[in-house]
Amino acid sequence: MATTLGLMRQRHGRALPELRHEAWFYDQRDFPFTRVLQRSWPRILAELQALRSGDFIAWPEKYLYEGKGWDTFGLFALGVPIARNCALCPETAAALGQIPGLVSAGFSSLAPGTHIQPHTGYPDGLLRCHLGLIVPEQCGLRVADEVRQWREGDCLVFDDTAEHEAWNRSDRTRVVLLLDFRPQANDPGPPATR
Repeated sequence: MATTLGLMRQRHGRALPELRHEAWFYDQRDFPFTRVLQRSWPRILAELQALRSGDFIAWPEKYLYEGKGWDTFGLFALGVPIARNCALCPETAAALGQIPGLVSAGFSSLAPGTHIQPHTGYPDGLLRCHLGLIVPEQCGLRVADEVRQWREGDCLVFDDTAEHEAWNRSDRTRVVLLLDFRPQANDPGPPATR
């Protein structure tokens, strides 16, 4: 059952605008940019598939996943496009450029058998969005006490300051477009309390 945040939710000293959510997951419809990403999914996927495996680098916090199996291809850092990578993925960069409050974005790849250990994200005041690009069965994401699966061409929006983990128990690589953004004061959502 969808619940909503109050007019402004106070968490960790930061205010987030009123948004519909289910526990730590948010209703993607509250963020118009998710529709842009979902409409762009075929073109984003094509650009991902044109990249070489050597274009990806290991996620730096190797203690979270035993040092291999989680690779990324950065597109935006601190709200600034990574020019070389955005030139390789112009359609993806254009879609990302339409996201208000974008902080970081890139492709996140989990090799078969990879498990990202439970951890909490940072910083407070941001939300995370995943657009499923290549999603085999037996892949999942747990945020707090709720487990969800990605779907190709669909977005999941969640608060990654809650403990979360991800896994790929399949025999194929799972890839999502991962981005962090600051919710905007005008993001829609009916008034109610959590």
